[in-house]
Amino acid sequence: MKKIGAGFLVSLWSLLGCAQKPDKIASDNNTLLWKISGNGLSKPSYLYGTIHMLCADDALLSEQMRNVIRKADEVYFEVDLDNLFEMLAVMTKMKMNGDTTLQDLLSKEDYEKVKDYFESEGSILPFSMLETFKPILALSTLQEGSMECESTAMMEQVIMRVAKESDKKVKGLETMSYQAGVLDSIPYKLQAEQLVSYIDEMKKNKGKVEDAELNEMMKAYKSQNLEKLEELMMKTDMGIGNFTEVLLYTRNRNWVAKLKDLMPQKSLLVAVGAGHLPGEKGVINLLRKAGYTVTPIENKLNALKEI
Repeated sequence: MKKIGAGFLVSLWSLLGCAQKPDKIASDNNTLLWKISGNGLSKPSYLYGTIHMLCADDALLSEQMRNVIRKADEVYFEVDLDNLFEMLAVMTKMKMNGDTTLQDLLSKEDYEKVKDYFESEGSILPFSMLETFKPILALSTLQEGSMECESTAMMEQVIMRVAKESDKKVKGLETMSYQAGVLDSIPYKLQAEQLVSYIDEMKKNKGKVEDAELNEMMKAYKSQNLEKLEELMMKTDMGIGNFTEVLLYTRNRNWVAKLKDLMPQKSLLVAVGAGHLPGEKGVINLLRKAGYTVTPIENKLNALKEI
């Protein structure tokens, strides 16, 4: 079985958002920030590629990005990170359907291996709870410990803080429950097998998983090279190739359809996983096909720590 690559370690959704075939974006346009105009819009909106987990020292915003946040009427993430009620309600959607547990999906040997690993290494949630979660979500709780930095951050957190300082409303393109439910498209057994594969790799390398690949991918993100980031992500094989329509393309189309209704009314900043931007079926290309002009904006990062 092919193992999970470093792409998963950065973010579950960043990985899922970077599995498309590349639609060439010129290397001299390396940026995470894009302007959406034309097609009858009275004022532009903006698109920004995030990464959902990175070292806190790298959680930086450019002055151009800060200005976009200040000018925007509203800020949209993939989900509404400002909705505590929704965050609490989504917990039920994190569980597998039909009272399924990891023990139902794995051999006795593999189940004990996973249990021992979680209990010995520790995680943010007890194993008794995690073993009822969709295995990919259980695996994602291990990702923070794999990053070689003292603390981690979400780019969304940084953006939301600046948005709040500017009194901007924060909203979501889809619900957290929908995101969690999408994972039901991947067979639970496949997810469980990938969890075992990941743990085997961690144990083999004494807690380190593909550091070179992970470092290269983080370098691509920090250099804002979407084409390179996607190329690296495509090396990761979680066996989800048969599920890209529901995991990726349907979501991208849904987002663009929603934006077509929202953008004529106000100027938005839309911040989603960077992997959703490039590709023939990526958000940039879908917006262009819908008649909008999508152009890169210089996004020179400040050399100051955000968090």
